[in-house]
Amino acid sequence: MKDRDEILKGLTDSEVAESRNKYGQNILENKSRRKSLEIFTDILKEPMMILLMAACSLYFILGDITEGVIMLFAIFAVAGISIIQEVRSENAINELKKLSEPLTNVIRNNKVVSIPSHELVVNDIMIIEEGQKISADGEIVLSNDLTIDESILTGESFPVSKDQENNKTFSGTNVTAGWGYVEVKSTGMNTEIGKLGKSLEQIKKERTPLQHQIDRFVKLMAIAGVIAFMFVWIFNYIDSGDILHSLMHGLTLAMAILPEEIPVALSTFMALGAYHLIKNNIITKQPHTVEVLGSATVICVDKTGTITENRMEVSELYDFTELKIYDNFDHRFLSETCKEVIDYGMWASEPLPFDPMEKALRKLFENSGNQLQTSEYEMIKEYPLSGKLPMMTHIYSNSNETIIACKGAPEGILRISGLSNEQTEEVSLIIKKMASKGLRILGVAKADHVKMPYPEDQTEFDWKFLGLIGLNDPPKSNISEVINYFHESGIEVKMITGDYPVTAVSIASKVGIRNPEKFLTGEQIIGMSHDELLNNVKEINVYSRMLPEAKLMVVNALKEKGEIVAMTGDGVNDGPALKASHIGIAMGEKGTAIAKQAASLIIVNDDLSNMVTAVSFGRKIYSNLKKAIQYIISIHIPLISIVTLPLILGFKYQNIFSPVHVIFLELVMGPTCSIVYENEPIEKDIMKQKPRKLTANFFNLKELTLSIFQGLVITAGLIYVLNYAIESSLSENTARTLVFTTIICSNIFLTLTGRSKVFTIFTTIRYKNNLLYIIIFVTFLILFLSLTFTPFMNVFEFEPISLVQFFYCLTVAFISVIWVEFYKLFFGGKVF
Repeated sequence: MKDRDEILKGLTDSEVAESRNKYGQNILENKSRRKSLEIFTDILKEPMMILLMAACSLYFILGDITEGVIMLFAIFAVAGISIIQEVRSENAINELKKLSEPLTNVIRNNKVVSIPSHELVVNDIMIIEEGQKISADGEIVLSNDLTIDESILTGESFPVSKDQENNKTFSGTNVTAGWGYVEVKSTGMNTEIGKLGKSLEQIKKERTPLQHQIDRFVKLMAIAGVIAFMFVWIFNYIDSGDILHSLMHGLTLAMAILPEEIPVALSTFMALGAYHLIKNNIITKQPHTVEVLGSATVICVDKTGTITENRMEVSELYDFTELKIYDNFDHRFLSETCKEVIDYGMWASEPLPFDPMEKALRKLFENSGNQLQTSEYEMIKEYPLSGKLPMMTHIYSNSNETIIACKGAPEGILRISGLSNEQTEEVSLIIKKMASKGLRILGVAKADHVKMPYPEDQTEFDWKFLGLIGLNDPPKSNISEVINYFHESGIEVKMITGDYPVTAVSIASKVGIRNPEKFLTGEQIIGMSHDELLNNVKEINVYSRMLPEAKLMVVNALKEKGEIVAMTGDGVNDGPALKASHIGIAMGEKGTAIAKQAASLIIVNDDLSNMVTAVSFGRKIYSNLKKAIQYIISIHIPLISIVTLPLILGFKYQNIFSPVHVIFLELVMGPTCSIVYENEPIEKDIMKQKPRKLTANFFNLKELTLSIFQGLVITAGLIYVLNYAIESSLSENTARTLVFTTIICSNIFLTLTGRSKVFTIFTTIRYKNNLLYIIIFVTFLILFLSLTFTPFMNVFEFEPISLVQFFYCLTVAFISVIWVEFYKLFFGGKVF
């Protein structure tokens, strides 16, 4: 049996390998990932695939073996494209899940190292601390004031105190206070949460407003397809008396109407968009977050570590006994009472500090020439950080003395120290003077030894005020530029901090937050009526001394005022506000696991400038998705029209296209909208536009009208070509060839003009998008083969056309589409 000291050395590399081989990796099985066969089965149930299979069956029944084989090939081609897109999306989501996996500190080879949680093995020594999510079941070896929220397993809302007696810890639970060393006993599916089959990391697919809008549109088109199918089938049957051929023509129209590319484009854009954000140090836990990014109107940011460097150092000390401020910490020049301020500030900090502020206090203590041997003292009581004006108390003892030390918000320390009104006013002036320099201020106090039992509340000691500690945490070098960029993009920036009001105002002024002189404190917010808060929340940009419930109130008030709220957070208490915001943003380096769990985004390197990129990327994705769907609408209208209008208008040639032609066009349109437009670069003026409303319809009337009109003009071009062929006494096959050539050329021109709804082709031609030209080349190549290669011509029922006729089709297609460039030019568009 190993003793505690031996256990705390951790496992060796060979012991880790042996344990992993014996017990497996620390992974909860993911049953949500689908295999290719399951994806293929689901795809076969989609409306378009049902239509394709029906058409394929009819071809074989009618004895058109070649067309039947072509349709069979088309079924596998469409299914293959869908599977590739689905697999790409799922791979992107799984990659995001891996990247959002928390790290765990363990002891190995007698050293503390950080490892991904799935690498934990049985008998590892985990180090757990406040704000961390526990990643395996275990037993506590050593702890201090450890409490854990086990509600995920027990449903109990209150944290549970843990020590060497009540020593069980469980995977998936959250540390709410203290720290501990835990020996891992179970991993993966052998943990309690694994046995219950719960996976907190599972990404759930939720329906967003945009998805609901797309669903409604596709359903309406499907209903229209059924009605049109019945009409064409019956009309053809009455005219010809051939039920099977009439059914084929009805299927052709139904296939032309159904816009199955739209849902595919939506899921592809969102999943791949989330994956691309990884390159910019942004992890999105759910792909649909990308949809919301471009809509943000307000971003609420934390001060420490987000606006500032989170690189604290003590820059001033105030010695209350001497009434003197020190900014030189050479121990030779420090008075004994000033050293006492340093000592008690350190005693009131965690013995193993992880907070930058407490690390700075520890460093100052070690450099102050103090001869105290802290290892000779034992902590016998701890009062954790608490209160509206937060403070914390530690009690240490050795054989000779007992030390009772307290530090916290200076207003709170003054309130419990029993100073006279005059003394309190004098110290308050010092606090304001130090805070006006942007310093974070801590008050320090001590108490004389009292007999046990100690008071239940730390404020009940007889406290003596010692002084103040001012810590400097400079703003990040790029933060003013980042905040200005948000302002230019129509996004208001609000700073929410737990700091002293004057400190908050000073920092806000330095970094360019608007109207920094107006601020509210957490206590003021909690004391406000609901209407008062709604009246103030948009105007106020600086919030200080904020409590968790006050943060939540601000976020909810902003949402009620119609704002789309993004919020940054890193602490345990930020969870509710992060969850309530539209876009919760956790910090990857200093953020607690609880904050990351509540957030929808994680900034890997804690650099807020990445959010500028993320917002611009969100707007780009939404803009490109809109271009893709406008393209789909515009190209589907002529496809539907050329199938129905010749029939309705009584043209000589009424059945120009068959399912073979339609599926070929679908194979061209699918990659165009899902691949080409997804890869389009961001337009240069997109960040100067106001954020769009999240609840707004996907298209406004002007955009939808333009797309429909584009489709109608192309339709007019196709009807013109068909009429020309009839008037010229050309055969039906030749007419079909000319119409098909025209719609393919129109599709290419539409792709080029659709790259921007503002800038003309003179600008967009310079956009870098190699996939666009590959798709255009492949389209032209297939068109060339279908016009010259006899087997293709036979399948499509084409006749050879002359070069003059080809350029005639090209010209009609060009005129049918290019007019929109003049529209851009004369109605608010831009040439360059």
